[in-house]
Order: sequence, then C-alpha cells, then structure tokens
Amino acid sequence: MAKHSEAVAGVFAGAEKDIDKYMALRGLRVRDPDAYYRLLTKHTEEILPYVYTPTVGEACQKYSNLNVQTTGLYISLNDRGRVLEKLRQWPHQDVTTIVATDGERILGLGDLGAGGMGISEGKILLYTAAAGVAPTDCLPICLDVGTNNEQLLSDPAYIGLRQRRPTGEAYFSFIEEFVAALKQWQPHVLLQFEDFGNHTAFLLLQKYRNQVCCFNDDIQGTAAITLSGILASLRLKRESLADQRILFHGAGEAGVGCGELIALALASWHGLSLVEARKRVLFMDSKGLVCKARLGKLQDHKITFAHDIAFAPDLLSVVRTHRPTVLIGVSTQAGAFSREVIEAMAAHCDRPVIFPLSNPTSKSECSYEEAFAGTRGRVIFASGSPFPPLSTGAGGTFYPAQANNAYIFPAVGHAAVLTRAKCIPEEVFLEAAACLAELSSDRDLACGKLFPSFSNIRPVSARIMARVGKYLCDRGFGERPAGLVNDDWHGLATASMYRVPEPKL
Repeated sequence: MAKHSEAVAGVFAGAEKDIDKYMALRGLRVRDPDAYYRLLTKHTEEILPYVYTPTVGEACQKYSNLNVQTTGLYISLNDRGRVLEKLRQWPHQDVTTIVATDGERILGLGDLGAGGMGISEGKILLYTAAAGVAPTDCLPICLDVGTNNEQLLSDPAYIGLRQRRPTGEAYFSFIEEFVAALKQWQPHVLLQFEDFGNHTAFLLLQKYRNQVCCFNDDIQGTAAITLSGILASLRLKRESLADQRILFHGAGEAGVGCGELIALALASWHGLSLVEARKRVLFMDSKGLVCKARLGKLQDHKITFAHDIAFAPDLLSVVRTHRPTVLIGVSTQAGAFSREVIEAMAAHCDRPVIFPLSNPTSKSECSYEEAFAGTRGRVIFASGSPFPPLSTGAGGTFYPAQANNAYIFPAVGHAAVLTRAKCIPEEVFLEAAACLAELSSDRDLACGKLFPSFSNIRPVSARIMARVGKYLCDRGFGERPAGLVNDDWHGLATASMYRVPEPKL
C-alpha cells in the first residue's frame, strides 16, 4: 500500500482500493470544497493517480454504479433545440474553461457512454491543480448521445441514454448546436475536446479549430508531451531530432497527432519540407506497417504517412528492418513491446527511446522493468501511466518518466484564456513542448526524470503559460492581458493562478 502524507492519509482513512480513494476525495469535495482544493493544489503529485489516470479509468467504467454526485453538466440528444438554455442555467455563469467528451473512446477502455463524465471531471480538475484556473471557471461536460456498449445498455443502473449512437448528420448537427451555443453563451470560452472516437476526433478538430478557441488533448496534448519527452531524451543522447528514426505502434488519433507535430517540428526547426519530415516517422496499425502498398484501404488520417517502403506485418520485423531510434506505443495493446522487440531496439541503438504511452497501466505496451531489463539499463523511458522506480545492485535508483498530458494542456488552455485567443494554432504545442523539455536538470535527466517533478507543476505551468501567452499575442492570435506589465509574462501567469483560501483559525 502506498505511503501517504498525513493530510492525504486522513482523507484516505479506511480506503483500501484506489477506487475507494477516488470516492473518498469526491466525498471531501462535497463536504468541504475549500479543504478539497487545498489538498488538490498542495499535494497534487500524491493524489493525482486517484483523480486522474490510472484510477479515473475504473471510475468511468463504474460511474453509473458509484452513486456519485456529478460535478459537471450532461447535455443529451434530448436537449436538442435548448442546449443554450441548459448552459444558461448552470449555477456559475463566468465559465472560461470547458472539457467536453461524448464518452466514445475513454482512455484505452472504449465506449463508456455517460460514464465518460468521469474523464471530463478528472481533466477539468487539472486546470485548477496544475495551472490555477479557478474551480468556478471550469465546467466538465458530457455529451450524452447514447452508447454502442451492449453491457451498459443492458445495465439497469446505467444513467445515460439507452440507445445506440447516431452517425452522420444526426450526430454532427447536435455537435454543431453545442458549439454554436457555447459561442453565444461565452464567446471567449476555451473548449477542450476529450476522448471522442477516432473517426470523429479529427473531423471535429479540423472543423472547429479556426472557428473557436479549442483543441483536442488526445491529438494535440498527447503530441506535445510526446515531443517534449523526445526532446528531453535528446539532451541525454546529445543528438538532434533530425537524426532520429521514429516508429509508432498504433495509428489512431494520438499516434498520428504525434507524428504530425514531430513533422512540424522538423520542418520548423530543421528546415525540412513537411513531406520529407513525415518520412522520418513510421506507423504500424493492426494490419501491419502503414505504407504506400496499402493505399485504398487506409483511413484518411493515415495516408500522409503511407511511405513508399516495403510492407511488414509485425513489429519485430519493422524494428529489425528500419532500426528506429525512438519507439512509441499508442496501441492500447498490453505487452506489444515484447522482450524480443526491446532487445532488437537495444541491438542497434546505444540509448533506445521507448515510450509505451497507452493508458491505463493495464494497456501499456510494456513496463519500465521490462524495458530496463531488455536494454540492460540503457533505455530512455516514458509511459502514459505511472510505474514504480527501479533500484539497481549498485545502489542507484532510476525513475520512469510519466508522459502526462497534464504538463501541457492546463498551461496551454489557461494561456489561451488569459489572452482571449481566437484559436490555438498547432505551433503553440511546439512552443509548449520545447519549453517543458528544457525544465528538468541534467542531474534529474540522468536518473530518468525527463520531466520536472509534478510536485512543482504550478511553477512549470507558469513557464509554459508565459511562453505560450507571448506567442499567441506576438502572432496576433490573442490580446494582451490588462494585467501584463513590462512584458512580464511569467509574473502575469503566476499572479493569475487561483489560490485556495486558508482556513480561518
């Protein structure tokens, strides 16, 4: 059982399982919101696993049976024609920040329908904990359009619409009403799309990214934290991004979003064309290597990475043939990075970079221990969900980095809010990734800590907010905040963070 600080242990008294700790925290929030937010902001690293990954996945699966008081807003298909009315009925009308899901692809767990509210609730908490957005400015939303999960549809306790998901115009017209209502209700609100299905996530981002201030964390947040991890790794390897050969196992929204951001980085920082930059990035999906020979059978978002190379059906063959220096897992296939694959990476690369990013932990492509053993300790590692550190016989301790989107999305979102950004261009995520990659000390990097400790997340977020805010204003995407003095963006970011009132003695 994990050891907790006295403050956290008091809340967790009698809670044996992680889901019990999740429920204990929700109970505290109902009883004493200020005490809850003090705990969240002062002990963020310690309680993060119980409000976010990995525990939030189980919470979403069991949401209808947990008997929780929802902290967000459900907007269902039955609300057609009155979505704006529902928004105007929300108790707090100064909302600046929204996380919205339709529950179709929650983490690596699939369609959880109305249970997706748990992920919106978890993500929105991180805006407060990590970047200091006031709780009353935050609104988690679940767009309840039904579910294709037969187990949920047959569960008497299921709280969502008991119907299958609509497709085509029936679905997209509902999303259009929702986005239009947001613009009318709060013209400068930030909208974070969260855990939409692969087939809709790209379409929604492409449609709305220049219409409203929005982003998709699964595509862009994941891409930024992944790129930042690679950049931090290159500080250890003392190599350039342009020297890397990058292989993704998994070609869904997260993987392709990462590939596109890496390509943009190569084009922006190293002078390659986007076409040439994309050739440095390979993808594998469930059918094998994405390549030109498969054109006509590939989903649209994979086509730009269908290079003129020979097809290979399995990961080990691709690693041996193409000798990647960076291997990234976004497949949700537990164990996909087998001992043979890891050893093959180590055979041609002195410091192989291996990032099994799939969430939750049960879906991770490999563990830190497996990657460490298979490379004889030479791996540079980051995962989507946390793994414990490893102690060696020589007395050293090595720490697996967690490529947690929470390093990126709260800071980017709060910067967009402060500058009343019209939109969030892709280059913002390059700025955020590059900034974060510079923040770990050389000493921390040497023992595996690619990212700063999450216990320092607010100072980290302030640095990213400052860089992103300045970029947005310098490029004409945002307005200079009234509180900005002498171009002190870092001072503005720090001063803009919500602080929980201390208890009266």
